[in-house]
Amino acid sequence: MKGKKIILGVSGSIAAYKSALLIRLLVKAGAEVQVIMTGSAKDFITPLTLSTLSKRPVLSDYFDPASGTWHNHVELGLWADALIVAPASANTLAKMANGICDNLLLAVYLSARCPVFIAPAMDLDMLKHPSTQRNLDTLKKDGVNVIAPVDGELASGLIGEGRMEEPEKILSTLDLFFAGNLPLKGKMVLVTAGPTHEAIDPVRFIGNRSSGKMGFAIAEEAARNGAEVVLISGPTSLSTKQPNIRRILVESTEEMHRACLQESKKADLLIMAAAVADFRPDHIEESKIKKKNNSLQLSLVPTTDILSDLGKIKPAKQLLVGFALETDDETENAKIKISKKNLDFIILNSLRDQGAGFGHDTNKISILGKDGTVADYPLKSKQLVATDIINFLIPALKK
Repeated sequence: MKGKKIILGVSGSIAAYKSALLIRLLVKAGAEVQVIMTGSAKDFITPLTLSTLSKRPVLSDYFDPASGTWHNHVELGLWADALIVAPASANTLAKMANGICDNLLLAVYLSARCPVFIAPAMDLDMLKHPSTQRNLDTLKKDGVNVIAPVDGELASGLIGEGRMEEPEKILSTLDLFFAGNLPLKGKMVLVTAGPTHEAIDPVRFIGNRSSGKMGFAIAEEAARNGAEVVLISGPTSLSTKQPNIRRILVESTEEMHRACLQESKKADLLIMAAAVADFRPDHIEESKIKKKNNSLQLSLVPTTDILSDLGKIKPAKQLLVGFALETDDETENAKIKISKKNLDFIILNSLRDQGAGFGHDTNKISILGKDGTVADYPLKSKQLVATDIINFLIPALKK
């Protein structure tokens, strides 16, 4: 569960008290938990309790007038690795089964692309009612994973089936699911990120404005999908969260080139997101250059072309993905790069697009294939862009 993004939906049931323990177990296991409560759930447990345990504000409404914040149900649905509704009341089950969308939780459910789990909780006769059974059958046919309620003493005083499964069992169910159903499980993915620094003297260098955010987001997303990730990173202050990311630190383009050639041999997928320097000084001064004159002339020579060299040695079943940051004739230049460097795909972004490129938390991309296909995406956070990239590439890896 470490690093997994979980949306926990809490609906109106006395079993809502168990959601507090479930949050605690998920957080302890390393998951990020975002709680969404229905209005009636607040009658059983307070949002303050759940926000304290999850370390995130609890969401309930589309719009928070106090802060002026809009809670985008589409982005929440894309953010999550799993959505679990626990407890799931008879009312919420009925709405989910029939596509009713009258609160934030249901809107997120209808928008979610991730696996969905429900842990029903209700009285014995409500559970056994034909309408509830029909709704559960419908949800199962829709691909929802049902964590069946168990026998025990119910809030009504009756004894029978209807108690929400214990939080420890729910956590175990999620653990088993993620262990066996990750699409990149068994795959090795190499990602490059950040800038490179080409030394002028012991204290100065030539570099660029790359933050490394895009490459790091891609590495995290690949790891969340089960891949063993090698992240070759130039100088950056960013850190990684997923345990299955092995990070190799480099400084210059030449160092990144050597690391890529060494690590690429076992990789199924290479995503070259680093903004490597195209030129370097032809001579590195051994001592700091003193400011003696009004000008300084540097002689620059081309750096090693990492993408081109990887394209020359690429095995038949390995996917090689490049990045292109352009300012003019973007699409044509990207197509030339695909052919020239033997790429399978290239991810194009333009400095002409506001909010894209270096220094931003957002990006706007197009993915071009060597077969001429083009997939365009709108401006999104770099985390969501990384999700789009990995989701696009997963089917290509299976071919």
